[in-house]
This record gives sequence, structure tokens and C-alpha cells, in this order.
Amino acid sequence: MGSLNNGRKKFEKLKAGSDISIGGALDILRSNLNAKDERPTIPLGHGDPSPFSCFRTTHVADDALSNAVKSAKFNSYAPVGGILPARRAVAEYLSRDLPYTLSADDVCLTSGCRQAIEVIISVLSYPGANILIPKPGYPHYDACASANNLEIRHFDLIPERAWEIDLEAVEDLADENTVAIVVINPGNPCGNVYSYEHLKKVAETAKRLRIPVIADEVYGHLTFGSNPFVPMGVFGSTVPVLTLGSISKRWLVPGWRLGWLVITDPKGYLKEAEVVGSVKQYLNMSNNPASVIQGAIPQILENTKEDFFENTICLLRQALDICAEEIKEIACITLLQKPEGSMFVMVKLDTSLLEDISDDMDFCIKLAREEKVIILPGIVLGLKNWLRITFSIDLPSLKDAMERIKSFCQRHAKPQILKLDGRLTSEGGYLPGSNLQSLEFHESSKLGVKSKTFES
Repeated sequence: MGSLNNGRKKFEKLKAGSDISIGGALDILRSNLNAKDERPTIPLGHGDPSPFSCFRTTHVADDALSNAVKSAKFNSYAPVGGILPARRAVAEYLSRDLPYTLSADDVCLTSGCRQAIEVIISVLSYPGANILIPKPGYPHYDACASANNLEIRHFDLIPERAWEIDLEAVEDLADENTVAIVVINPGNPCGNVYSYEHLKKVAETAKRLRIPVIADEVYGHLTFGSNPFVPMGVFGSTVPVLTLGSISKRWLVPGWRLGWLVITDPKGYLKEAEVVGSVKQYLNMSNNPASVIQGAIPQILENTKEDFFENTICLLRQALDICAEEIKEIACITLLQKPEGSMFVMVKLDTSLLEDISDDMDFCIKLAREEKVIILPGIVLGLKNWLRITFSIDLPSLKDAMERIKSFCQRHAKPQILKLDGRLTSEGGYLPGSNLQSLEFHESSKLGVKSKTFES
């Protein structure tokens, strides 16, 4: 019975992890869609633009995959960690942005970035250990840590400082049992792109704390603001870096499930600590990415033209501009920092301006039910009463979605207050004899704007 009870406890931890997952939240929202509403559902809840034709992957990737299949050279099981040409190609691809050269031995291929997360969290876990995870962040880290009995210590990202890491809090949270700090750049869910100077401070902080950095760079190079993408591996000589990435986002093929876990550690600290060997041992017990995808990856990484990436960035920039402008017209949500990368905006929800919305989850459920638009509640990502909106869809659908969100917020807004010559009156009326030269609408619910002044 003891083993059964232990198994039940393990299941409960896994179930808790699934409850906070993005997929679990999206399932709840989809279950609330109105089947009688004939309008198309607009998915603004996850980072998968591939269903939209404007975000089709490059023909180079299509051809590489086709060639790999036709060659019949990749029908066998792949070796643990990936086939040599594929690992070498990933090493060369990442080395383009580093001050030193990675080797194939530094690369382990995984089934997408999610498996890379699972591998490194499992390898670093031991009884009594803890890990530092950003809030808001990607909840798969929390789920994996919970499943491995690894204590989670959240540090804040500061919205007023472009979602920079609160490094003072990091130093206060860490102790001798801290195994790593997770840094997601470009950011999911915030769209932040950290500067070289900030990442250098992160590396120096991690060095003082004697912990490695887990650098989640699945959105690497998907940037469209003033800060260029700087890989954390640039600071590998300062602190050991475990870089996680994939072709999912930059090549718009999340279903191909090809990711990597790369050791950037010129001084060999992780090898000395047997982390590298443990990663390979763990991979020996798990699934490899499909051999045919590994066979295609050298062509994909080496032959993709820059204009493909530029076109994707252009589309994302246009979509973000539309999203940001529309948000300005919606009273109850506020965009504090315009994203500079990834595919998301995080907006703050003010439920005090809404009549019958209790929190962000309630907002998203009712939005799905009434407007067939799905966005992600911030509570799933660690921030209650925030919302994550994906803008990586075709522009007409995005405009339609924003109009539906605007209509929803107008419909649920509290009655407007009119300020007339210093005297207040409720919706629809005005005080007799008042001067109508200036009507200032506060919380203007029916117009769906933050504030407007109308001159007669």
C-alpha cells in the first residue's frame, strides 16, 4: 500500500502541473465556446502561427524534409542525443552569435524545447534543492519542477523596466541549494528582449551565486524593437549556460518537434560536476526526435535565406502595431510595455471597470463563450488579472478579434460617468442648466475608450 500511496502522490503532483499548464487553460476556454455561434474561433492563446498561410515555413525547410525522406537514410533509430551531422549543424548555427565555437559534443537534440526543459530540470533535481523561475513565465518549468520535487522560488520581472529581472530579489532568494536560474529571452509571455548590459548583470549575479543559467531562447532572433537578440551563451566564460532552443518558432514548424539542449561552458564546470554526463544518461531513457527531422536539420539551418526571416519579422511587427493601437481603445486593459520580441503582449486587466467580471480567468471564459476569441489568462503565467494576447495570426483575423474584444468590454463595462461642470450624473442624463461646452467622459464604457473630450 505504501508504494500505491507514493504513486498517488506522484500523480497528484503531475495533475497539479497540468492544471497550471497553458494547454489545460486552453482546454477550459475551448470547452466554453458557443457551438451555435457560426463565427470562426480566433485563437489568440498560444504561440503557433503555422495554421495561418501568411506564416508558412520556408521552402528550404520543406525541401530539406522531403529530401531526407526520399533518401531513406533516416529510417533507423537515431543515437542518443542526436545524429552527428545534425548536432554539428546546430553547433555551427549557434556559434555564429558567440565569441567561441561550439562542438557537436556540446549539443543534445531533443523532441522540441519542452523535452529540453524536462531533461535539464530532471537532471538538476535532488532532495532539498530549489530553482529560480521568473514570474510571469512559461509554466512548463513549474510543472517539471513540481513533478521532480524541486522547490520553486519565483523572482519578479518588472513591467515598468521592460520586464527586466529583479536581480536584488534573485540574490535574496538563492541559497546553497539553488541549482539554477531560468532566463527566458526573448520573453514568453512578456515579449521582452534583454539588452547586453542586463544579461551581463544576470551572468555576474549567477556567478556570485555559483549557479548556472538555463537560457530559454526558443524565440531567439524573433525581435522587432530597439534591442537586438543577444544569446546568453555570450557570457559562457562568466557563468555556465545551458541553452534551450528549437526550430519551432523561427522556422514556424512547432509540430516538427526538433529542439536542443546546448552546453556553453568553456571552463568545463558542468562537465566536472557530471551534469553533461547526466544529461546524456537521462536522454538514454527518453525518446529522441524523429530521425527524419534530424536528417533535414543541416539543410534547414545552413540554407535558409535571410529574407524569409525578415518577412516573418515584418508580419509580426505589423500585427503588433495593430494590436497595440486597438488596445489603446479598450478602457479596461492596458499595455504597459510594447513587446520587442516573441509573439505576445501582456496587458493589465482592470476589473473595477467591468460590471460582472471577477478576474482574468472569468474574463477569458466569458470572452470565449460570447465572442469566440481565446486569449490566455495571466494567472496561468503567474500574474493574476493580466492577459496574454498572441498577435502571430493573419492581420484580418487579428483585426476581427480585437473588434470582438472591444465589443465584449463595452458590453460588460460599468455605466459611464459624465462630468459636467464639476457635477456628476449617471449614464444617459445631464444636469439642467449646465454648461455643455465641455463634456469629459470618464470610464467611457459605451465608446470603449479610456477618456475622450467632446467640444460642442
